Amino acid sequence: MHTETEALAASLRSGVHALGLSLSELQIQRLLDFLALLQKWNKVYNLTAVREPHDMLTHHLLDSLAAVSPLRRHVAELLGRGVGQGGLRLLDVGSGGGLPGVVFAICCPEVDVSCVDTVGKKAAFIQQAAVTLALPNLRGVHARVESLTQPFDVVSCRAFASLSDFVTWSRGAVAAPHGVWLAMKGKHPAEEMAALDAAQVQVFHVEPLQVPGLDAERCIVWIRPAAAG
Repeated sequence: MHTETEALAASLRSGVHALGLSLSELQIQRLLDFLALLQKWNKVYNLTAVREPHDMLTHHLLDSLAAVSPLRRHVAELLGRGVGQGGLRLLDVGSGGGLPGVVFAICCPEVDVSCVDTVGKKAAFIQQAAVTLALPNLRGVHARVESLTQPFDVVSCRAFASLSDFVTWSRGAVAAPHGVWLAMKGKHPAEEMAALDAAQVQVFHVEPLQVPGLDAERCIVWIRPAAAG
């Protein structure tokens, strides 16, 4: 194995351990293969401004992995309530290079993940990732999120837009009555939360995240339609 690849693998394993995540060897390898694919396509398609492999690992892969345990917990809760017995569906909005969507698909094989982006080449990258990484539960969708009306159990985003725009644009894709939004944010977005329409949606949890190797604030803002409360 190439020395840089070995170093990346060691850093990934260390980060996964720090996050307390249980991942198989196949899932670890798929994450490394995804990172390599992201680097390769980034040279041509400009999927991310982050260029250095180790920075990609920390800022993208580990950052996305920090949300896996919270997602798994929510998925288990839904299944425990008898929701999604035919399979749970997640929509990742403005997914770009597949973050966190591809990471979610790798780590949560029981969840059907659709990554939507208005940029065709980014949706094509997701499709390519699904084939290359052998992920039958992953697909890229070239569309505006406002045009999607099929129901999703979880609608996620990472550094996509303001909370208000995110929930407004994706409202039609949230399954009733149990669907939720999972918004990955930096520091606690108090102003964005205050701008939400309380008659329409409700923030039910702000979950702090700790990303290994990243000295920055991160959190998940969990939101549900107000009617579900």
